Amino acid sequence: MDSNAISCPVPIMDHDTIQLAHGAGGRLSAQLIETLFLPRFGNETLDRLEDQATLNLPPGRISFSTDTYVVDPIFFPGGDIGELAINGTVNDISMNGATPLYLSVGFVLEEGLAIETLHRILQSMENAARNAGVKIVTGDTKVVNQGSCDKLYINTSGIGVLPEGVMISASRCRPGDVVLLSGTIADHGMAVLTSRKGLSFQSRVQSDTAALNGLVQAMLAASGNIHALRDPTRGGVATTLNEFAHSSEVGIQLDGNAVPVKPDVQGACEILGIDPLYVANEGKLVAVVPQTDAEAVLTAMRNTAEGREACIIGEVVAEHPGTVTMTTGLGGQRIVDMPIGEQLPRIC
Repeated sequence: MDSNAISCPVPIMDHDTIQLAHGAGGRLSAQLIETLFLPRFGNETLDRLEDQATLNLPPGRISFSTDTYVVDPIFFPGGDIGELAINGTVNDISMNGATPLYLSVGFVLEEGLAIETLHRILQSMENAARNAGVKIVTGDTKVVNQGSCDKLYINTSGIGVLPEGVMISASRCRPGDVVLLSGTIADHGMAVLTSRKGLSFQSRVQSDTAALNGLVQAMLAASGNIHALRDPTRGGVATTLNEFAHSSEVGIQLDGNAVPVKPDVQGACEILGIDPLYVANEGKLVAVVPQTDAEAVLTAMRNTAEGREACIIGEVVAEHPGTVTMTTGLGGQRIVDMPIGEQLPRIC
């Protein structure tokens, strides 16, 4: 049986919901840690319950990242806030070619949150960390008055090690490079949006949340000359490519017919008047590689579960530096600009 499918019963505790005293540092705080957190995340470092983690790191440069997750709703088709928090920070560390090793986790819990809900989130985080091959080595919990936050917020910070010789940056795109995408876009953002209260929407859209460190390592094994990598989360593929174009002072030309969007996602976007290029993804990456390495990297991507639908969606050009353009289905050209604001709040 798949260990990820096993659901452990909710531990017996003194309360069925989070109390303010769970964040006060006393007996209930200790019970929360010992009954809920340690059985899920326990390892030789975390089990010491020190105020910091002492880590042994292999040689190499350190990659460090932090992010905070406030997604609404906290459970959505294909995932939840806990899995998202682990995968999101693992991916951020991976996007410069580093191997993620250790995470910290901070929780802000709303008074009255069901213990069963927290238990489900922790199980998801345990499974996600195991699948990504990372350890949670330190953390913190705060409890706020009911109404001061929406159920729970999670901060994850991570450390990884970057091998010598790997230089991946948004500023390294060059004319002639090829733009690769690891799969369909807008799955996560539309899964979250269509599951929100108040939307009478029947949809089979599933979030794409996944850890991409294995995919990145497969790509690096195929080519040591990847120029840029990014997971296009808030702001979607359009924002990521604009950041590449601005940082490298180049133009990027997209083929609109080559950008993959699932039919259900496309339909939801059309009904809601949203361009999928601007919708968040949580299990996809955009890569810019030299044309000479493109086929090798693409083949390596397609040989992984996370990159099996990888494709070429465009190229880097010398014209119109700092601007992204796209060929439309009718053969015309349009500018793919940076969004002015956030189309979909609280997507991650």
